[in-house]
Amino acid sequence: MSEEAAVATSLPGRVTEDLAARLAPVDAELARRYPGEPGTRQPVHTVYVPADAYSAGTVAEWGGQALELLGRHAPSAGEFADVLGLPDELAGPVHERVLAKLEREPVEDLRIDFEDGYGVRPDAEEDADAAKAARLLAGSWEAGGAPPYAGIRMKCMEAAVRDRGVRTLDIFLTGLLEAGDLPEGLVLTLPKVSFPEQVDAMAGLCGEFEEARGLPRGRIGFEIQIETTQSILGPDGRATVARMIEAAGGRATSLHYGTFDYSAACGVSAAYQAMDHPAADHAKAVMQVAAAGTGVRLSDGSTNVVPSGSRQQVHEAWKLHHGLVRRSLARAYYQGWDMHPGHLPTRYAATYAFYREGMERAASRLAAYAGHFGGESAVMDEPATARALSNYLLRGLDCGALTSSEVARYSGMTRADLDRLAGRSAPTGQTGAT
Repeated sequence: MSEEAAVATSLPGRVTEDLAARLAPVDAELARRYPGEPGTRQPVHTVYVPADAYSAGTVAEWGGQALELLGRHAPSAGEFADVLGLPDELAGPVHERVLAKLEREPVEDLRIDFEDGYGVRPDAEEDADAAKAARLLAGSWEAGGAPPYAGIRMKCMEAAVRDRGVRTLDIFLTGLLEAGDLPEGLVLTLPKVSFPEQVDAMAGLCGEFEEARGLPRGRIGFEIQIETTQSILGPDGRATVARMIEAAGGRATSLHYGTFDYSAACGVSAAYQAMDHPAADHAKAVMQVAAAGTGVRLSDGSTNVVPSGSRQQVHEAWKLHHGLVRRSLARAYYQGWDMHPGHLPTRYAATYAFYREGMERAASRLAAYAGHFGGESAVMDEPATARALSNYLLRGLDCGALTSSEVARYSGMTRADLDRLAGRSAPTGQTGAT
C-alpha cells in the first residue's frame, strides 16, 4: 500500500472546490489591489529645481557644487567621517563612493518644479518654461545625460490653479512626444492632494492624453504628494491616502511626504517643522501601511536647513541631514527630497553607510537561507525576510553603495539570483557599481 493511500481524510472533495468558488472574487481582489513591489530600481532621492532655473547643465552643476563644497569643508575621508560620526572602517569606502557618485550620477531623480518653487507667473511665461523643460529634458535623455528618472511637478487640482496645471502638463508631455517618445524614466508629481476625487481626475486626465496621442492605456503614471491633513484622515474618519491609491486606478507610482505644508496644516510652528516631528511620523506611518503591498512606493520629505556659511555651519547642516536620512532609511523610507547641492554628499554618505555596514550580515543570512556554502546562521529566516534581504542588497547595488563582486563574495549569489529571490524583473535604469 502506498504512503498516499495510508493517509486518512474526512472532508469530501467538493469542499475545496466550493472554497475555490467562494473565494475566487477575494483572490482576484487581492491580486488587483496588492500586486507587490514593482520590481524596478527606486531612486534614493528627488531633487527639486524651479522650472525657470532649470537648464541642460543643471545636473552637472549640482554635482560640481557638491564636490566643491565637500572639497572645501571636508577634503579627506577622515574629516568627512568625523563630521558625520562614521566608523573608521567605513570612512574610506563611503568617501570614495560619494566622490564617484557626484562625478558620475549626482542626481538620480529630477523634478522640474512648476508649483511652490516656481509660483504664479504670466501664462505666456509658464507656457514657454513648460515647452523649454520638455525640449531640454528630451535632449538630455537623447544624449544620455539625463538622470535615470525625471519629470515635472505641476500645479495642483484646486480650482484656483487647476487649468494652469493641466495646460502645463499638456505642453510638457506634448513637447516630449514631439521630440520622440515618453521616456521610461518619466515621472509626474501631483501636489497638494486632499480628496480622492482629485486623484481620480488626474487619472482621467492621463487617460485623455493617452487617447489623444494614441498611447497605450496606463502608460502615464504619477506620484501623489501628501501635504494636507485631509490626505491622511478624511472627515469620515477613514485613511484618505488608501482611497487615493484606489482612485488612481493603477497609475499611482509613489507617495511623497511634504514636510512643511503638512506640518503647517497641523499647526506646527515654523521652528519645529521637520521630518522627525511626531506629526510627520504619524502621517508617514499611515502612508506606509496604506501603500504596503500595492506597488506604490514611499518618499520622505526634506529639510530646509542647507549647508552654507562657515565651516562649522556647513558641518552642522551636514550632521542634521545625515541623521535625518539615516532615520528615514531605518524606517523603510528609501527615498527623500534634496533641495540644495550641499545635501548630495550627506544623502549618499548616509545611504552608502547604511548598505555597506549591513552588507556582510545580510548576505550571510541570505546564503544560509539559500543553502550556499552549507551556511549556518543564528537567525532562521522566512521567505518574506529573504525577499527583504535580497531587496536590501539590490538597493545597495542600484545606488552604487555595493558592487556585484562584493555581494557575491558573501552570499554566493549573482544579481540575477537576487532578482529572483526578491521577485524583481530584469533591472532597469540601473547605473550603480558592478
